[in-house]
Amino acid sequence: MELPELATRWMHALTSTAYIPLSHAEIEQALLDSLRQLPESPEAVAARLVSLHATGPESLRVTVDLLSSAFELPLLARLSSAYAQAMRLDAFDQQEQIKVAIVRAKRRVERTLKVSQARFREVFESAALGIAITDLTGRCVEANDALAEIVGLASGTDVHDRDLREFYQPDDLLSLGASYRQVSEGRLDRFRDQRQLIRADGEPVWVHLVVSVLRDADGEPTHHVTMVEDISELHLLQRSLDHQLLHDSLTGLSNRQHFVTQVERQLEGEPITLYHLGLDAFSVVNNGLGHDTGDKLLKIVASRLGKLAEDRNAVLARIGGDEFALMTSNDTVTSTIDEIQEALGEPTFVDDHGLALSVGIGVVDRPPPFATAAEVMRCANAALRQAKARGKRQWALHDPHDDARRRGRYALAASMPGAWEHGEVGIVYAPVHDLETGEVLGAVARLHWNDLGHNDTVALADSTGLSLPIGRWLLREACAQAAGWVAEFGDGAPTLHIALGALQSRDEDLVADVKRALDETGLPPERLRIALDISSVLAGDDNALVLHDNGIVTALDGFRGGHDELAVLTEVPVRTVITRAPAPSRNSLLYRAMRGLVETVHGLGVRFAADDVHTAAEADDWRAAGADGVIGLLPALTSREVTDLLARAASPPPAA
Repeated sequence: MELPELATRWMHALTSTAYIPLSHAEIEQALLDSLRQLPESPEAVAARLVSLHATGPESLRVTVDLLSSAFELPLLARLSSAYAQAMRLDAFDQQEQIKVAIVRAKRRVERTLKVSQARFREVFESAALGIAITDLTGRCVEANDALAEIVGLASGTDVHDRDLREFYQPDDLLSLGASYRQVSEGRLDRFRDQRQLIRADGEPVWVHLVVSVLRDADGEPTHHVTMVEDISELHLLQRSLDHQLLHDSLTGLSNRQHFVTQVERQLEGEPITLYHLGLDAFSVVNNGLGHDTGDKLLKIVASRLGKLAEDRNAVLARIGGDEFALMTSNDTVTSTIDEIQEALGEPTFVDDHGLALSVGIGVVDRPPPFATAAEVMRCANAALRQAKARGKRQWALHDPHDDARRRGRYALAASMPGAWEHGEVGIVYAPVHDLETGEVLGAVARLHWNDLGHNDTVALADSTGLSLPIGRWLLREACAQAAGWVAEFGDGAPTLHIALGALQSRDEDLVADVKRALDETGLPPERLRIALDISSVLAGDDNALVLHDNGIVTALDGFRGGHDELAVLTEVPVRTVITRAPAPSRNSLLYRAMRGLVETVHGLGVRFAADDVHTAAEADDWRAAGADGVIGLLPALTSREVTDLLARAASPPPAA
């Protein structure tokens, strides 16, 4: 929601709870300025709300409800706390004026006793705050009914002649006594403090105290004036907000922020073991039975894990949608994992559905003392991802060496968008050789980045969601280059081959992208060969059929020779299958099997090619096995190097 719209809604909400002596336009502008200032200084915004007199009983609640959709809870908690403080200070400032009036009235008793006493009594008794006038020993000389109500007595007369210290906590007497003496001695004009009083019925009540001193005509202290505000509800609200900031609203467990803080403290003590739990197939419950059932199941999981944590004196938290974390000390990893799986594996009925869950678990056992809480959490998450990759009900222990290798790869993947933006990702062309004649049938356009080849570059692009845009860029750039070769060298130009990754092969816009690239570059369709990842065809994608219908010759990349893949060749019109299997050694069982597979493919009218072939010996082995072509026998070249080769081939030197 835009800030002006939010300011308008906020204005209407506030004006329904309190009278603000400004026009709607002025209120709306002030609130808009507050929304812009809120992320930087919620305290200033709270002070502005109080200064606008947005202090109705419901003003804070409607403000928090309205802003919760646009701002995070910690910020709103700060706003609420600052609002309560500003309200208190505003009330105390107003009451300070009342207190001055009280003092002046008492000094004018001899001259205008009747009028002064009436004014004093009205102000004293109608004040919203509790007021007590005590002598310097603490004995109550006068008190209003508001104070009596706060301390649980019937009226102010019940407080009269009692020691005000009776209502203070015993542990607070020493510090409060020192503060009272400082006011009496003139070292402080007044002091403010937040304390807990004891009501007459023994129940505690949180109050805000403001204490000042009354002096006689000679300036000697005679009495203390103590004003008391009951802030129990605000205190409970603050505690509630603090609890919400540190606990999960659904399960009541600690949230990630609170858990990380506990891990930080525990790392300074005895060794710990951290378990990162991720529910297996929880999405099946959410999608199949509904999110309400899923929420109920999460509460059951939290309850069972809570019992286990209580038995082991461990710390438990919910740190994600279906993820929990458990921190133990002096623990045996395998036994704890068995207990976790056993606790969650027991079926339970939720909405008449018998459900049981298992979890994948990542474990960090006894991290080094210098490790930070954030690093330990990251390591546990990495171990959980490894466990999830192995299947259901698996666990994995964090391996620092493997983690370092994976982090290097993740860092490389994270930097890939910037490298592509700065032109560091390039295109090279690998020759396609006919094994029978030795001729170059065409050139395969491939990505190249630093020392990474095409397959590694595509894998990194897949991990960051970059594979589709970079694949479209490869398609367009390669077609433009191939069209240039056709224009310059005619029939001597190589046919362009492009192998697509899995995501681009099943992209709904692939056919449109190919046609757009051909139209924009002018490359004839017969000069283009598209190799689709075979997994997309097995999944039922029809891009191969549509490309064929549009005159584009297609191939299937990643062929392994399975039954499903062979069945696809009878249904999908493709020219070639491409495998990345290693070359079979002759006179081996694998060689005979591969030769039979190639014959089967040929029997279906499809050619057989091998990729990642780098030596003549490997090419000979593939030729003996019956393959038609290989890719990668010669080093890949840049477009300029290919152009130079084509130019030399078109202008051979004169015969000797």
